[in-house]
Amino acid sequence: MKTLLKTSRINKNFKTRELAQFLGIDQALISKFENGARIPTKNQIKKLSDVLDLPYNDLMILWLKEKILNEIGDENYAHEAIQLVQEELATYKQSTVGFSSSLQNLLLEIDKLKAKLDQLRQFDSYRIAQALELEYTFESNRIEGNTLTLKETDLVINEGLTISGKSMREHLEAINHKDAIEYVKDLMLRKVQINEREILTIHNLILRGIMPEYAGKYRNVQVMIKGSSHLPPQPFIVPKKMEEYFEWFQINKNILHPVILAAEMHERLVTIHPFIDGNGRTSRLIMNLILLKNGFVIANIKGDNESRMNYYNALEKVQTENNKEAFHLMVAQVEKDCLERYLTILS
Repeated sequence: MKTLLKTSRINKNFKTRELAQFLGIDQALISKFENGARIPTKNQIKKLSDVLDLPYNDLMILWLKEKILNEIGDENYAHEAIQLVQEELATYKQSTVGFSSSLQNLLLEIDKLKAKLDQLRQFDSYRIAQALELEYTFESNRIEGNTLTLKETDLVINEGLTISGKSMREHLEAINHKDAIEYVKDLMLRKVQINEREILTIHNLILRGIMPEYAGKYRNVQVMIKGSSHLPPQPFIVPKKMEEYFEWFQINKNILHPVILAAEMHERLVTIHPFIDGNGRTSRLIMNLILLKNGFVIANIKGDNESRMNYYNALEKVQTENNKEAFHLMVAQVEKDCLERYLTILS
């Protein structure tokens, strides 16, 4: 890669200082890239591709090769480790086998959209994320019956205002959900694995000040889901079910397509229904934590009547008929729509 970068810069008649200005980095870094002392970041690879007119795919392949060699060098067992990676990648590519053609095609479209998004990451901004996260808080709470409008949710969260005629619970649901999103983003940045402690912390944030005696704790009573024929497990079984939940995640986290993994973790958690309240919001946050960790965008399931019913009906099919197809399709379609919208905003 170092030879390609230097040759391309010279052919373009760029001095190292000029190329550094284009990339917004120190001139010394360009020299280090060209002598192999440093490897560019992924974002810098995209900029180098644009400035030097180099095929992005070819440059990414060389970049990944350098990253791997730089990381493992001549370590013992390096060849065996690379072979295991190849096997896992092959498994990942085959992870959609057995799905319907509709779902496979949808996942393929999603992967293409994500590839486009990866090339536009430099245009991302805090303001875009803030606006979309506000919408997510509004819709996720609306699914659960919160009557705050999008504008009212904004005023409560960002202006600290109290909305006349709205309950204290509705205000707290908006504030808590915003804080829970921030916590999920922090987990993503710190690359923390999903575990019991983190799920309980997320749930604690959701119910903080609303039902403090149940916040961050598994339920100790039997519950029923309103409008559903699915009966969640007895409370004494919940800890065991959650243990199985985390075991399933560890087994499948590197096998399933991230969108399917996210949908499964959502559905499995809400089916166990481990909490007195806040199961839906917590499950959707876990789903989106997985999506964000894998470079996707928040899948914002809408809270209008039609969307909510489609969502509940898809969950009901899983819980009563063990038919996961409808729920996988629904989550995948939501993610595709959200990716398309995100790309429209950035481009």
